[in-house]
Amino acid sequence: MSQVVIGMPEVLRADPANADQARAWDGDEGAYWAAHADVFDRALRAYHDAFFDAAGIGREEAVLDIGCGTGQTTRDAARAAVAGRAVGMDLSAAMLREARRRAAVEELRNVSFEQADVQVHPMPREAFDVAISRTGTMFFADAAAAFRNIAAALRPGGRFVQLVWQEAARNEWFSAFRDAMAAGRPMPMPPPGAPGPFALADPGRIRAVLADAGFTGVVLREQSAPMWFGADARAAHRFVSGLLGWMLEGLGEEGRTAALHGLQQSLTRHEQPDGVFYGSATWLVTAVRET
Repeated sequence: MSQVVIGMPEVLRADPANADQARAWDGDEGAYWAAHADVFDRALRAYHDAFFDAAGIGREEAVLDIGCGTGQTTRDAARAAVAGRAVGMDLSAAMLREARRRAAVEELRNVSFEQADVQVHPMPREAFDVAISRTGTMFFADAAAAFRNIAAALRPGGRFVQLVWQEAARNEWFSAFRDAMAAGRPMPMPPPGAPGPFALADPGRIRAVLADAGFTGVVLREQSAPMWFGADARAAHRFVSGLLGWMLEGLGEEGRTAALHGLQQSLTRHEQPDGVFYGSATWLVTAVRET
């Protein structure tokens, strides 16, 4: 099968409602993820096998990877669909550049990447057998529009597999980092359903938005696994403090010192011989496009 190459547009077409997410992911946040791709991929390694088992990608299938980031899941999908193809979509130009670089290094010829806001992107209709997303679907300002667009890109009977975070209280990594970086300040949570890591934590919301988009057979499976944040506490501190540096805004020197010290203490408590680990919990969500 010949490779289908989809280019990156000069200007990202984004839903106006998604402007904040587009600025973040196609800006400093996306650049940070691109620069630390190996750490992010290693963090989620414990979920990888169950995620791909659920996807069940066949050798001749066409796969759409939503929020593909630096492309590990897209490349793995391409390896599974050895006689098919895999297309990764993301908001971040920086992450997509890294995804393309890695695919070239690995000499994968059936994979391509496109910068796109899935809420408004003109998807090819009924072009894919399966859509996947590893923690990439929680950031839509208009989840209903995004899921309708994904459904339209799938053939009737096509499969959709997502990994999304359960509620914040079930994710030790989030509560521990948030408490440390707050340095005693109140840190309000975003409203339920607002774009962010826990936007799809409510099983009822997932089922409703998928059903409205034209999916049936929605199944949620609880998954829990330790997340890895670095080889040791020092390395993890560099990574996490860079990732969450925005949480230091508004703090004076004393507050910043206290926050970073609290983070170091937390990371040290979670250090094990093979790295720094925190508990996490996700939903593995499977659904089928209506026939």
